[in-house]
Amino acid sequence: LAINLVSPYSSQFSNKQVDMVTVPSTTGQMGILPGHLASISELKPGLVSVHEGSEVTNYFISTGFAFVHSNSIADVIAVEAVPIEHVDPVSVQNGILEYTRKMNTASTDMEKAEAQIGLDVLNSLSSSLS
Repeated sequence: LAINLVSPYSSQFSNKQVDMVTVPSTTGQMGILPGHLASISELKPGLVSVHEGSEVTNYFISTGFAFVHSNSIADVIAVEAVPIEHVDPVSVQNGILEYTRKMNTASTDMEKAEAQIGLDVLNSLSSSLS
């Protein structure tokens, strides 16, 4: 299986040969193996796990899409993608507190929606760290 993990600002890797990839699909965790059926899946905030032999590398993504091609190539296109070991847990907790405050003081539907999106992503990130 060849995997491409890209975002608008960076490419984590291109055409990397791996054994398996799991992605956080909106319908649940999806494992992708060589020979997987061609598909397109919307992704939610969570971990993309890249399996190479006995090693697993995790990347947190905020949202995106996974395109699985019939020729054993998978493209994971994410709005944000960061290796999980680069995430500072204290910053995540501070962000949750900030977006909770924003949610509690929001006076418009737009402010509430923005705060909810921030909370959803940060809570998912926090869960991924444990």
